[in-house]
Amino acid sequence: MRIINRYSLLLAMATPLLSLAQQESIDQNIIQKIRKEGLEHSKVMEIAFNLTDMSGNRLTNSPGFARAANYAINSLSEWGITNGVLDPWGEFGKGWELEKSYLAITAPYYKPIMAYPKTWTSGTKGLQSAGVLVINAKDSADLQQYAGKLKGKIILLNQTSEYKQSFKADAVRFTAEELQKMADAKMTPAPTTSPEQQRAQQQQFMQQRMAAQRTGNLLKAMAKAEGAVALLSSGGARSHDGTVFAQGGGAYKATDPDNFPDLALGIEDFNSILRLAKAGTPLKMDVDVKTKFYTKDLKGYNVIAEIPGTDPVLKDEIVMIGAHLDSWQAGTGATDNASGSAVMLEAMRIIKTLGINPKRTIRIGLWSGEEQGLLGSRGYVKKTFADPATMQTTGAHEKFSSYFNIDNGTGKIRGIYLQGNEACRNIFTQWLAPFRDLDATTVTINNTGGTDHQAFDAVGLPGFQFIQDPIEYDTRTHHSNMDVYDHLIEADLKQMATIVASFAYHAAQREEKLPRKAMPQPRAANPR
Repeated sequence: MRIINRYSLLLAMATPLLSLAQQESIDQNIIQKIRKEGLEHSKVMEIAFNLTDMSGNRLTNSPGFARAANYAINSLSEWGITNGVLDPWGEFGKGWELEKSYLAITAPYYKPIMAYPKTWTSGTKGLQSAGVLVINAKDSADLQQYAGKLKGKIILLNQTSEYKQSFKADAVRFTAEELQKMADAKMTPAPTTSPEQQRAQQQQFMQQRMAAQRTGNLLKAMAKAEGAVALLSSGGARSHDGTVFAQGGGAYKATDPDNFPDLALGIEDFNSILRLAKAGTPLKMDVDVKTKFYTKDLKGYNVIAEIPGTDPVLKDEIVMIGAHLDSWQAGTGATDNASGSAVMLEAMRIIKTLGINPKRTIRIGLWSGEEQGLLGSRGYVKKTFADPATMQTTGAHEKFSSYFNIDNGTGKIRGIYLQGNEACRNIFTQWLAPFRDLDATTVTINNTGGTDHQAFDAVGLPGFQFIQDPIEYDTRTHHSNMDVYDHLIEADLKQMATIVASFAYHAAQREEKLPRKAMPQPRAANPR
């Protein structure tokens, strides 16, 4: 009784702040049941274990992704959630899997090197022993001086990343001041630069980026043609103290050729090899990489399932929750984004376990191809709701209520981004009020970085991402070998699943669908 009174008091304290807004129907009885199931009887870590340690990395179209997707569908079915399918969204490309990786210095002494082959690269065709060649090249013209010199070499660019000691904690939570700044944010004004200036700036950026890509692609093409062994790459300034950030390694479409072996190293090992080679030391290395491509089925698939609505009028309207299921290859994608997928699966389990019969249908989407550009969610939205190129909508577009997304690591929910949808502020403020004691209070007009809610927003559907504590996402786990189960925070995942379940329930029970922003212009008419 004391617990129930405490939550009632928290809601009562928030009520005066909402007196000028339309009052939402908040089901305190259901919230208490959701809290008890989500916080005291959670399965979220069991789910996360199966998506990470049991499945391995979940690169789209890889065996690991298939294991995780099938686990999700089977689990949803066991919980009584219906219509679970692997839903094709379009052609993705080749699957890829790393089968073996070994790298070591063998002269002037022996030293094993921690390295991670980048995705969609080919192997070395067995163990290769080779010397090291340093490439000094700012552009493609500079590369020509190395023509005919690459055969049998392990190559690396002369690009030192300076190691800098960190005097800040890897893991942090948002402070009260930071959250207040988010809450106080206003809609940003339109850019003051002219369209011509914007296009010129964008063109300059793209030209610089494309020039760097051309140089890298030309080097790999030369290396492959001349019979070089492998390319060693620095994982960048963040890759230190045993953490290596490693992700894409090249094209993956059906007609794309295999990519030259490219291995990411931490800056300490990369810099050490570079210094030795530049000093003229006779340097030898062993490398053995074996990879496998999967080309039988080139389609991309999402996991879709739902709890059907029961209201005669509203049952065909849809509330969606989701996260991306795919990951990169160096770790097991625990914080990016098994955490989000586990939370969404757990939220569905909570709702079904409690025997809740929502008015609207509650649907889950676990997306593939997010890491290659929101491909799975965009493909699903295009075929189900609307084509952003034309803004031609389907009947399902009108019946869609809302989409809620998790994709910012293991940190607990601190609030929600409005994605510029000011009309939802008071609604979400009231929905968060019962979770004030769990530190979820902030509603901001801002948006967070690109993830799957933007696929819905792009066609005028209300799509939202929750504010999460950053923890060590950018400093340690995002796309790195440290993105593994042990970096998940159990209490935070429980809190997230509880709040998501409540949001999904209240969106499903609300008299009206959530308010929408103005319909965007077709991208074909406004390609920017």
